[in-house]
Amino acid sequence: MRRLLLTAAAVTAAALTLTSCGTTEPAATDSAKGSAPISLTDASGTKVRLDRPATDVVGTEWNVVESLLALGVDPVGVADVKGYRTWDTSAPLKNDPKDIGTRGEPSMDTIASLSPDLIVATTDLPASAVKQLRRIAPVLQLKSADGSDQIGLMKENLDLIAEATGTEEQAEKAGKRFDAKLAQGKKALADAGLAGTEIAFADGYVTSNQVSIRPYTSGSLIGAVNEAIGLKNAWTVKGDESYGLAATDVEGLTALGDGVRFAYIGSDGDKNSTPFTGALAENSVWKSLPFVKAGDVHRLDDGIWMFGGPGSMEAYVDSLVEALTK
Repeated sequence: MRRLLLTAAAVTAAALTLTSCGTTEPAATDSAKGSAPISLTDASGTKVRLDRPATDVVGTEWNVVESLLALGVDPVGVADVKGYRTWDTSAPLKNDPKDIGTRGEPSMDTIASLSPDLIVATTDLPASAVKQLRRIAPVLQLKSADGSDQIGLMKENLDLIAEATGTEEQAEKAGKRFDAKLAQGKKALADAGLAGTEIAFADGYVTSNQVSIRPYTSGSLIGAVNEAIGLKNAWTVKGDESYGLAATDVEGLTALGDGVRFAYIGSDGDKNSTPFTGALAENSVWKSLPFVKAGDVHRLDDGIWMFGGPGSMEAYVDSLVEALTK
């Protein structure tokens, strides 16, 4: 299961509500364009041509699946369905899609058996795999991450998928809903006197009794959302250019000063993903940290995918605001 957390950040040197959150609106294409051909250019510079808006869509990455769900499109195939249902309950699957294999190594035979009219992949997938996928169906390849503008990229990818599926109206609604959530979270924190509060978000993992901690810097999607709702990123370590992720250990946490709030997401389905209440519980360095002594360690809700789409990020805002203001 550790690969679930590491796959999305494979480029790092060290190694990722409103009541409507996670729900989808029925996909709808207007009759005038329902049969019109579509031509667009994906992140790889490849021209993607469709005879009509795609309806039978395969998603090879979880953030892609989230975007499809936000647009009201139920994917016919999803990579690692069990993992998705464990780690990404903020945008639950509404149907019973076929499991197409792992996110890094999708099964070409399984995908071909679904006869999709579109496969949505990301630039994290090896070029050789994308080449094989293009022999099966048109592939819309999206940029996986951008440390300079994660929120902008998330919206851009949502719009690109919407164009391919004829769901531009749903994309516009999803974008407005997301912006409203950010504004709501920012106001709630400001009203509670927490504007400008330093936040250190991380995830962690235990392997062979060793605890690894991964800081989410300002260049991460979580970091960007934190800043959008008026918080300050407390991490001073440098993250990778794509995902904004860094690496440290428990001693590295001593660089976080007074007044910092610490937050993380784990999974009860994977006990090794919660070292902050497990392996570190009796660690002398951990117990000496100012935010631990002050009781400012917050485990946020399970099922929020840290590299996800609008559903996960809206759920993240709700969970974080509730944790900081209670």
